[in-house]
Amino acid sequence: MNILAQLIVSGIVVGMIYGVIAFGYQLTFSTSKTLNFGQGEALTLGALVGLSLVWFLTARGLGIGLAYIVMLPLVLMFGLAQGAVVERLGVRQAIKNKSEAGWIMATIALGIIFRNIAENLWGRDALKFPSPLPEIAIVVGPVRIQPMEVVIVLGALAMMLAVEAFNRKSIFGKAVVATASDRDAAGLMGINTGLVITFSYALSSMAAAFAGVLIAPITLAGATMGGVLGLKAFAVAIIGGLSSGLGVVVGGLILGITETFTGYYISTGYKDVPGLVLLLLVLALKPTGLFGKAVIKKV
Repeated sequence: MNILAQLIVSGIVVGMIYGVIAFGYQLTFSTSKTLNFGQGEALTLGALVGLSLVWFLTARGLGIGLAYIVMLPLVLMFGLAQGAVVERLGVRQAIKNKSEAGWIMATIALGIIFRNIAENLWGRDALKFPSPLPEIAIVVGPVRIQPMEVVIVLGALAMMLAVEAFNRKSIFGKAVVATASDRDAAGLMGINTGLVITFSYALSSMAAAFAGVLIAPITLAGATMGGVLGLKAFAVAIIGGLSSGLGVVVGGLILGITETFTGYYISTGYKDVPGLVLLLLVLALKPTGLFGKAVIKKV
């Protein structure tokens, strides 16, 4: 039972990482029915920019904890700007021309460009991201958990809840909800849907950048760190349902816990297999995802 509890907690941590990245996919899909296939590279750039800022601030005499706090809002602003650039260069014209292949290839191409930029600026070797919290495990009953793992779970939940609160309480957030419900009708009501879509891409990349600086202290920061995470987060978004914010959280937890159990009880070499099998089952039995809803379009 002790091992079971530890595996569940570890799976929740991994699942929340997937969930916050997948939440970015859900944000863009809801407003524009498009996805940023460079989401993993947004995470990578967020982590590496955050690392550079921490190096700069600590060199100026700030403690690592304070440097991390000062760095966070700067990385979030960087993520917003990077997402807006992706939408402007890779998605807007494709949406205007109603070209699905256009935005798919454009976001993939931009992701490759961003990865090459990261490799040239920070190198190809993984870099140690200093942790703002002690690396001594907290013992709660039979479970041992790192302080940064607690921050990952709480930070991911806070990010998603803040976006949901923004959408429900603010005027611009309600414009986002209206655009997600019916883009054409929202445009007829005077909402600048183009700006809303840009904003959704900015929020999407901000969520990925935030995930990057959350996980880097317990892993390593490097130019290739976001590739696999972005792909798995996409699987999570499909499993949970691209139209459901709750779905991506549940999908992330399912995948995270499944991978952890498989890695322990079977082999780490097979830990990716159950998630992919689950993805294939969901696509075959419920293509809209576990929490997604089929939309009937009138022609």
